[in-house]
Amino acid sequence: MNVISRDANTDSHRKIPTADYKLEDFETTFRNVIDNELTTTSKTRRAVDPSTSQPLAEVPVSTQEDVDHAVKAAQAAFPAWRDLSTDDRVGFLLQFADAVEANLEGLGPLLGKETGKPPPGVAMELSQLGGLIRQAVSLRLEEEVVEDNEERKAIRRYVPLGVGVGIVAWNFPMALGVVKLVVALLVGNTFIWKPSPYSPYTALKMGEIAARVFPKGVIQVLSGEEDLGPMLTAHPDVAKVSFTGSVATGKRVMAACASTLKRVTLELGGNDAAIVCADADLETTVPKIATMAYLNSGQICLAIKRVYVHESIYDSFLAAFVEVVKTFQVGASTDAAAFLGPVQNSMQYGKLRDLYSEVSKSGSKIALGGEVPPPSSNNGGFFLTPTVIDNPSDDSRIVAEEQFGPIVPLLKWSDEDDVVRRANATTLGLGGSVWTSDTARGERLARRLECGTAWVNTHFEITPQVAFGGHKQSGIGVEQGLDGLKGWCNHQSVWVRK
Repeated sequence: MNVISRDANTDSHRKIPTADYKLEDFETTFRNVIDNELTTTSKTRRAVDPSTSQPLAEVPVSTQEDVDHAVKAAQAAFPAWRDLSTDDRVGFLLQFADAVEANLEGLGPLLGKETGKPPPGVAMELSQLGGLIRQAVSLRLEEEVVEDNEERKAIRRYVPLGVGVGIVAWNFPMALGVVKLVVALLVGNTFIWKPSPYSPYTALKMGEIAARVFPKGVIQVLSGEEDLGPMLTAHPDVAKVSFTGSVATGKRVMAACASTLKRVTLELGGNDAAIVCADADLETTVPKIATMAYLNSGQICLAIKRVYVHESIYDSFLAAFVEVVKTFQVGASTDAAAFLGPVQNSMQYGKLRDLYSEVSKSGSKIALGGEVPPPSSNNGGFFLTPTVIDNPSDDSRIVAEEQFGPIVPLLKWSDEDDVVRRANATTLGLGGSVWTSDTARGERLARRLECGTAWVNTHFEITPQVAFGGHKQSGIGVEQGLDGLKGWCNHQSVWVRK
C-alpha cells in the first residue's frame, strides 16, 4: 500500500511506502528531533525503569542552544504550514496516524519500560493513538459571517498562533503528547514536544516517526532535565504553552508565560469525587468505580479519588468494592496478568509511601491493604499494595489531597445537599461523577458539581470531539473539542465597509 504526502513548500507529491514508516531501533539510540534531523547533545542522562529501578538507555540533555535551534526551525516552517489548506494538513496528520500504528510493536515494550505499565495498560494507551488523531481531524473552525448588510460585513475567523510547545506528563507520555500535537497542527501551528524527564523514550521515537511524515520544522521533540521546561516557557518566540502536570508546576509555567504574554493551557491535578446514590445497581457500579479509581495504579488526573456512598448501601458497597480490588493483580511491565503496575517514579513513590504511613498512624480504618512492601521484595521496583480506606474524616489527607496512587477512600453520606457540598469542598475541580438508576436525578446532581467534566454512571469517558479541562486550580483553558482548537488560535474580526 502506498500513501501520498504533499511537500508543504511546493505542490509536488511524493509516495512513501508504508514500510518506510517503520523504525528499526527501539532499544539503544534516542536523539532529539530538530528540523527533521536526529541530533545529539554533549550531555546525556538515563531515566529509570520503575519495575526494577534499573537505568534505561541514554537520552539527550538539551541546552539553550538546542531550544533556540528548535524554535528557529519551527518559526521557519510556520508560514508554509499555516498557509496549507486544512484538508492538506489533515492529510499529513492521517499519514502520521498510519505511521504511528505501523510502529506499535516497537513502541509497546518501550512504553512499558519507561512507565511501568503492564501489557494491558500499554495496550490501552497504544490503542488510543490512531483514534485520537483520526477523530480530532474531523473538527473544523469555520469562518462565520456575523453581520452582512448594505453598509458592511463583519467576519469572525481564527488564525494560528505560531510556535507551540506541549509539556507532557509522565503518566500517559504518548497519548497526552498526541492530544496536544494534533490540535496544534490541525489549525496551522508548528509544535515542540517536551516529554517528562521520567518518560522521554516514546516521545523521542514519535519524533523520529514524525520526521518521516511532516515537512521540516513542523514538529520538534526535545529531551532534557528539569531546566528544559523553563527554557521553553521563557523563550520570546514561543507563542503558546500547553502543559499537563501538577498544580504547583502549572503555577510556575503560568508565571513564566506571563513575561511574554504567551497563550497558555494548563491541565492540572484533580481530586475527582464519585457520588453513589442509594438506588445504584451495585453489580454493575462497583466494578466500574473500582476500575476507574485504580486504573494505571491511580496515576490519572481524571481517576476517581474519593467515593461517597449512601449510608443505606455503604456496607454492601464496601464489601463488594474490596472483593473487586482484591482481584487487581500487581506486577511489572512484563507481567501480562497484572492490572496494576508500579508507581512511575521515585518522587511520586516517596510521596505515596509518606501518605500510606500517615493513614496508618492516623487511626483511619483500613479495609484492604495498607502495607508498603520494601523495594527489595519487588526486584527494586516502586510497587505499592492497592489499598481501601473505610470512611475516613473529611479533613484527612487521603480525602483532602490528590493521592495519585492506588489508595482510595470510601465515605458515607445521607443528605444530598451535604454530599454535594463535601464533593465540592476542594480547591481542585477536574472531574466528578454521579451513580444512580435515576438518570434525571443523576444529571441534576452532576450539574451541581464544581468541575470541568461531570459524568452520570460513567467516569473518565473522553473523546476528541468534547472539550475537557478544569475548574478552580485544576487548570486554565481546555484540551480537545472546538474550544480546544480555538485555544490554539487568535480570534480575528474582519470588517468590510461597502
